[in-house]
Amino acid sequence: MEQKLFLGLLSKAMQLGVSDVHLHPGTPPGFRMKGDMINVKMPPLTDEDMIRICGYMVKDQEVLQNLPKLKDYDGSFEVKGLSRFRFNIFRNRGKIGAILRLIPAIIPTIDQLKLPGVLRTIADMHRGLVLVTGATGSGKSSTLAAMIDHINTNHKMHILTIEDPVEFVHQQKMSRVTQREVGTDTNSFAGALRSALRQDPDVILVGEMRDAETIDIALKAAETGHMVFSTVHTTDAIKTIGRLISVFPPEEQRMVRMRLADNLTATVSQRLIARAEGTGMVAAQEIMIANGGIRECISDPALTGQINDFISKSRELVGGQTFEQHLVELYQAGHISLVAAKEAASNAADFERNLIYGSGKKSADRGAPNPDDDIQLDHLADSEAASEDDAA
Repeated sequence: MEQKLFLGLLSKAMQLGVSDVHLHPGTPPGFRMKGDMINVKMPPLTDEDMIRICGYMVKDQEVLQNLPKLKDYDGSFEVKGLSRFRFNIFRNRGKIGAILRLIPAIIPTIDQLKLPGVLRTIADMHRGLVLVTGATGSGKSSTLAAMIDHINTNHKMHILTIEDPVEFVHQQKMSRVTQREVGTDTNSFAGALRSALRQDPDVILVGEMRDAETIDIALKAAETGHMVFSTVHTTDAIKTIGRLISVFPPEEQRMVRMRLADNLTATVSQRLIARAEGTGMVAAQEIMIANGGIRECISDPALTGQINDFISKSRELVGGQTFEQHLVELYQAGHISLVAAKEAASNAADFERNLIYGSGKKSADRGAPNPDDDIQLDHLADSEAASEDDAA
């Protein structure tokens, strides 16, 4: 695949609002759109195509020289005037494959993402630990970037990010921003976090809570008056607390639970749902803002299961919300279908209860993109991308 064709493929993905591009030898490229995988009408990629594509993406010449032995590799690159891309190169039955995540060049704001306004209140806090959680591809990076951009726009602070790889690039606004990439600028999250405490940060963003050492240092940073943001691959607040504690040996878990109770400021858990309007995805969020009752639930394992009740009751007071409360709001505003709302709910009974006592406009179900419909690169129809037989 020539570089011009590769860039055309990425440009088409941007035009269509694709979240991920899948590249495997023996099959055409695939686009993930609104949660579905859709084929691009192109000839199947070859092993030689994949080697060329890796050459377009990877900056490290040593990595490229070792490509025949490479099994896994994470990185990022930028196409000027188009976007940034995060990628993972991997082996699939012995052959090289790659998946690219599209990262908009312009950082979306909280309003542009149509996220609850309480995220601005959380971003304005000056100390503690804030965790954005969800499955892979649920929009965690975009939500975090919007919150960091809010701080950058409104506060005179030093924001330090530690990422693997760097995704959204933050320009200097009211704050000073330092962005460090694991592998390029530092050897590990934990090592960069230890150094961060000596680099005069006000806000620290850690790309992911991967191990006990990283969690421990992040908690220390929060305990010493810093604001720490990070992500965890969990579905809700209760599972997030359980995951963080379970990483530590049993003899340390009671102390970690107490430290979390003292320093966890908020969790934002999200799931992406196809819009009823047929124009992209919308984030449904559970937002837990720690108060006295929630801190007691975190510190006492016998009470942790009651956290959802406190979140539900906190909506009017501090802006917290359960998934079910937000799903009802999104459905009544016409943003998602009833079927999609029910499928995304953690507790169907709670969703129906909130729906019965709620009010507002109800949306009609609308068609989603058909995953059987292939995508044609129209502007490349005369190139090696497609033959006349493939033309739509």
